[in-house]
Amino acid sequence: MATSIPPHNLREVIDGVILMIEKPEATVEELMTVIKGPDFPTRGTILGVSGIRDAYRTGRGRIVVRANTDIEPMKNNRQRIIVRDLPYMVNKARLIERIAELAKDKKVEGISDIRDESDRNDAVRIVIELKKEANASVVLNQLYKNTQLQDAFNANMLALVPDELGRFEPKIVNLRESLTFYIEHQKEVTSRRIRFDLEKAEARRHIVEGLRIAIDHIDEVIAIIRSSRSEDQAKERLVERFGFSDKQAQHIVDMRLGRLTGLEREKLENEFRDLCEKIDYLQSLLAEETLLLEVIKDDLLDVARRFGDDRRTAIESTGDDEIDDESLIQEASIVVTLTHFGYVKRMPVDTYNIQHRGGRGVTGMATREEDFVQTILTTSTHAMLLFFTNKGKSYRLKGYQIPEAGRQAKGMAIVNLLALDSDEKIRAVIPIQSFDQGGCLMMATKSGVVKKTDLVEYSNMNRNGLIAISLREDDELIGVQLTESHNDIVLVTREGMSIRFADDDVRGTGRNTQGVRGIALDAGDEVVGMAPTEPGKTILVVSERGFGKRTELEEYRTQTRAGKGLITYKPSEKTGSLAGIALVDDSNDLILVSDTGIIIRMSAAEIPILSRNTQGVRMMRTGEGKVVDLAVVGHEEPGEDVTEEELPLAEGEEGETSDATVESATGETSSEAPGAETPEQT
Repeated sequence: MATSIPPHNLREVIDGVILMIEKPEATVEELMTVIKGPDFPTRGTILGVSGIRDAYRTGRGRIVVRANTDIEPMKNNRQRIIVRDLPYMVNKARLIERIAELAKDKKVEGISDIRDESDRNDAVRIVIELKKEANASVVLNQLYKNTQLQDAFNANMLALVPDELGRFEPKIVNLRESLTFYIEHQKEVTSRRIRFDLEKAEARRHIVEGLRIAIDHIDEVIAIIRSSRSEDQAKERLVERFGFSDKQAQHIVDMRLGRLTGLEREKLENEFRDLCEKIDYLQSLLAEETLLLEVIKDDLLDVARRFGDDRRTAIESTGDDEIDDESLIQEASIVVTLTHFGYVKRMPVDTYNIQHRGGRGVTGMATREEDFVQTILTTSTHAMLLFFTNKGKSYRLKGYQIPEAGRQAKGMAIVNLLALDSDEKIRAVIPIQSFDQGGCLMMATKSGVVKKTDLVEYSNMNRNGLIAISLREDDELIGVQLTESHNDIVLVTREGMSIRFADDDVRGTGRNTQGVRGIALDAGDEVVGMAPTEPGKTILVVSERGFGKRTELEEYRTQTRAGKGLITYKPSEKTGSLAGIALVDDSNDLILVSDTGIIIRMSAAEIPILSRNTQGVRMMRTGEGKVVDLAVVGHEEPGEDVTEEELPLAEGEEGETSDATVESATGETSSEAPGAETPEQT
């Protein structure tokens, strides 16, 4: 059984020892407020405190360490990953060889080159250049999983400690025990040092006592020494005459006559007095443990002052720490944002409000030029955030586990927080206070399947996530809503069909199930959006060619689930099929994204409210591209850099509709398409 105790920061350990001296009953949790965790000389970042806590509580723990990296832009829209340090005990050459092997075998795709640019001063710099189409965050996540860029230090705090008989035996000790043994050791070492100093002072005082007598009879002492035939005779005569000890007599005889005659009484008296005070002080240290511990504290503080340095290894919390860490984190209101390209961050809600006073809406993130804030929600540091992906998986994070960043920071890539696959995208973020709060999760897939499951079914979730819905091949999750029943759900398809049904019409099923039919689809059709009904809101539909409209919810009458529904839009060659839907009112802005990279933002209030039988107005010029995504955010007034070409609605454009001219769905007079309810599927 081998000892494996990780290195620590000198200042932190000394602070922990002092805490134990001042408060011997201190718990491991209290000690962890000053001893944060291991501090490796190779830097790196420790992921989570659960492994540290295990090691400190039991003497054994698995501590995960990750290399610190940066993602830098290159020419031609490429990126590169810069590795700035390595986990403890990782061999750099073997790591580079492993990365190259994974890239060659296509186990990690997107790497075009790797080289070592480290200098002679042992400053690590490994450059990993990526291909143009590669997502740097995804590649980095794969490297963490498959190489020693992320490694584990298995702590085994085995030490030789004395038993009741004073014999040393191996024992696994926790943090508190190890500090206790160290303090006992320091008490013994310091006591030895004090006893040594005491013996030395007492010996010197004894000599000084003899010199004081000699200086009072200096002429007689000198006469005895000069008249003696040998050194031994001089010693015997001095002992016999003045009562000196052998050591005192030897010291006087060994002194040169010049030094002996030059002794000054005042200096001897001062030295004798100082020695007496020192001896009394040293004796008190040995007699009183509290004074001895003060000496140990002073010695340790001097060591920390002379040799202490700043912590090198950072510590980041993860999902494994939520239960233990939450009690240590103050609950506070926060704003969480997620961008279209998957960057997430949190900000204090008061900071956000101050930055956006005056109705500036939801801006507050320096994103890439083509990125934008897709999801924004107000929650708390103790709230749970449920993330649902297009692959039908669900993940969770506590509010405090999302990195806090400033208003202009873009945040952290979500793939660094959740174990997402390369083609997995977040489709919904649902904040909850607890899994016992009640309510159900309503989900919809592009094949028209809907599913309702009690929220509590998702409580047993770890970092790797859970299957939220069992999807058929080629199916995807397109939306998730938290409902409390007695609401209606609206589904809209790519070919312009829609259906509104009560969510009570969907029976609840377990977590790992397929759900039931929500709408009957024609061949080649698919669901593009789901929205819950809400008073005062309107249904917005947007086509691939940039046409759109808003329609009052009253025009979507409630039907039986699994029918074909109503016609809400009549696609044409000019408008294209529907790209998505959203529930909006005049306080919202709409962001449209095309597959050619064009992004446009407009106020929902500028989009006219029209009937279901119309094609709407042109909202975006797509050119040869098409609208592929849309997002609803809070309203923001246009800035000075908004040009006329960027305004959301084109008026009077030849061959296109405007606010004054609305095209009807050609030949469409019927609002409902026949179709019987299909059997439920589970």
